[in-house]
Amino acid sequence: MIGGGLAGCEAAFKAAEADTRVTLVEMKPHQFSPAHHSPLLAELVCSNSFRAGNVENAVGLLKEEMRRLSSIIMAVAVETAVPAGRSLAVDREKFATEVTDRISGHKNIRIIHKEVRHLPQEGTTVLATGPLTSDALAEDMEGLLGEEHLHFYDAIAPLVTLESIDFSRAFYASRYEPEEGDYINCPMTREEYEVFFQALTTAQQVPLKPFETPKFFEGCLPVEVMAERGFQTLLFGPMKPVGLIDPTTGQRPFAVVQLRKDNTEGTIYNMVGFQTKLAYEEQERVFRLIPGLRQAEFVRLGSIHRNTFINGPRVLTPYVQFARAEHVFVAGQISGVEGYVESAAMGLLCGINAARLAHGQALAAPPRTTALGSLVAHITASASRDFQPMNVNFGLFPPLEGRVAKKERGAAYARRALADLDKWITEVIMG
Repeated sequence: MIGGGLAGCEAAFKAAEADTRVTLVEMKPHQFSPAHHSPLLAELVCSNSFRAGNVENAVGLLKEEMRRLSSIIMAVAVETAVPAGRSLAVDREKFATEVTDRISGHKNIRIIHKEVRHLPQEGTTVLATGPLTSDALAEDMEGLLGEEHLHFYDAIAPLVTLESIDFSRAFYASRYEPEEGDYINCPMTREEYEVFFQALTTAQQVPLKPFETPKFFEGCLPVEVMAERGFQTLLFGPMKPVGLIDPTTGQRPFAVVQLRKDNTEGTIYNMVGFQTKLAYEEQERVFRLIPGLRQAEFVRLGSIHRNTFINGPRVLTPYVQFARAEHVFVAGQISGVEGYVESAAMGLLCGINAARLAHGQALAAPPRTTALGSLVAHITASASRDFQPMNVNFGLFPPLEGRVAKKERGAAYARRALADLDKWITEVIMG
């Protein structure tokens, strides 16, 4: 297993649980990517949220499928969860520590800390180096694939301390469920939003290198890039006020900035949807224009980094192997999925098949009707000319049979998926 992120840890643990000897190679702490800072495995470098939990939501369904396949990432996420309304969010330090302890303590797993610069020529391998794959390994992969790898850019949101938030201008509430209070909300009047919008759209950004082109993932756009699309864009995105009432005025605000707990103690909060590529000094200036954050203490500012992924439909088999090197499975974001849950899910599948290949068993592909199978279909068989990373969504699933009311479709997708998954687990995985 190359890479100790979510996908690599999931793959290593799953293979090890299948009585397979595993060597996990991780370059930290000897070398860090531009976005990594912790020596721990399974470091969360962006949000601390694993998103929606209800199975009637596509990512919630994927999480349930992973639980039924005994995912270590899902198990630890539940154990280290922090309040986040209907979402599953974790204390990132406790989460990474627990995953690291379980991986390092497994009898079938050996960990080596070094950079891998070339793909192994033989032996079952899971490539899970993530979207920040080192240049040397990426170049080696490019030579194997016979074409340039693709890339996009991802951005990280700032973190602020609880004690620096001005609660004379902020309040606790969850959207549509004010009694839960899992989020801190910083409301804005129209006039305050106009000042903020002007500052945001004229602030200095970190310039890209001459050879780089800005190609952002639509599901994780920098907040200033969203703002450039129009005055109201943020009002329908991360700053939407719907479902919230300012207790000071008794009215819905014109705009709202939400903060989500980032650790168990609740001392650090994440600026939801405020991933950014603004220069550091500009971040502090612009974001302190937000009422409630005028005296904010930023314990981490936002940043931008290049994310690498492969053109899966052109180079991967249905079992997520390189067609030109079938001993190499590809897991995580580098495979062409987007998001923590999706990355770990691909690691889970690759761990299953790596163990099966090592034991001389037939490889297993999840049913197309499942969330996992739909993701695999996207990254291995998408017909799009311009392949792009994708979060799991019901648009990737095969259509339901017959007419199903829109509000009932999520539940229908879930029933079909879980029934087919359980059958697959019984007849293929355990059979």
